Amino acid sequence: MTTTHAFIAALLLMPTSAACAQAGAPPSLTGFEDAIHHWRNVHGDKYPRYAPDQVAQIADNILRYQRSDGGWIENQDPARILDDAEKARFDAEARKFGGSFDNRNIYTQMDYLATAYAITGDARYRDGSLEGIAFTLAHQIPSCGGWPHTVPATQSYHPHITIADDVTAGVLGTLRKVVTDTRRYAFVDTALRTRVHEAIAKGDACLLRLQVRQGDALAGWAGQYDATSLQPAQGRKFELPSITGQETVGVLRYLMSISDPSPDIVAAVQGGVAWLQRVEITGWRIETFDAPAEQFQYHSSAKDRRLVADPAATGLWARFYDVRDNSVVLATRDSVRVARYDDIPRERRTGYEWYGGWPASLLAKDYPQWKARHTPPN
Repeated sequence: MTTTHAFIAALLLMPTSAACAQAGAPPSLTGFEDAIHHWRNVHGDKYPRYAPDQVAQIADNILRYQRSDGGWIENQDPARILDDAEKARFDAEARKFGGSFDNRNIYTQMDYLATAYAITGDARYRDGSLEGIAFTLAHQIPSCGGWPHTVPATQSYHPHITIADDVTAGVLGTLRKVVTDTRRYAFVDTALRTRVHEAIAKGDACLLRLQVRQGDALAGWAGQYDATSLQPAQGRKFELPSITGQETVGVLRYLMSISDPSPDIVAAVQGGVAWLQRVEITGWRIETFDAPAEQFQYHSSAKDRRLVADPAATGLWARFYDVRDNSVVLATRDSVRVARYDDIPRERRTGYEWYGGWPASLLAKDYPQWKARHTPPN
């Protein structure tokens, strides 16, 4: 589940507004970058694709990928030109049910289709977007208001309330566009708009409820939460229960996008930012170096990575931190927590971002600007 760390910022600013649609500009494919990246990791990048301005062809692909209950499977390239055999395979797949919110999926398709409808007037795209909205609302988790990784569940972590890979924050960001971009989403009637408002309110409350507390201080968010206990839970075998340095940034960006935040939302943002500042790693940097080429199950690599001591280094964060003491959490595919980065096998070192600079721009630029807008004058 490698992520694009600036995705939430791109999502909230994505040029898919009514003005964009009226101008006839093609909707952005930014939201699909993670899916395309995963597709290419397995299949390579030597395949024909539609140009970004071939909106109808891309939207037709998205409809072809959509399942009968409105969901989509993850990690597909919507711009890929399909041959007849692939079209037949996806047509058969579309008769199934379910989908995955993983890797910015489902809400990205429904938003693209809304803009494709505004540009082309093809009612099929409107209907596909409405089906995506209906699927999204149907699978909001009742116990709290977040969204699961995948339905129906085929892995133990699929039913968890999922923060990882911008699942819940990404859904909420898009639902907010459904109710605020009233020209592009003019096809959403009053009854459905009311349901979307209700889902947003419940989802926002869920994010506030799930924010980890360390003593009296608010911290960040875990990648997954058990839907019953609402406690941090394990994702994949190497994703142990922990606070996530990366996805906390996505949640904060979403909360900061709310134009009239409540005092509780302001406190959540301030607490999350303070936690990110506390857990910044200094004196170390990640170094990538050449290594013998190797093909793994989900990716290939001719590089390796190591953690290097550098007294001048700043701006590094771990993907995962211990809920209790903020120590860095590293693990193998066997769910064994290890102490050192080089204890992780190369396949996971090169196929997963254990360290990164995800919060840097938020802390340096976005949060100060947000704070200036939402701090009462003396």
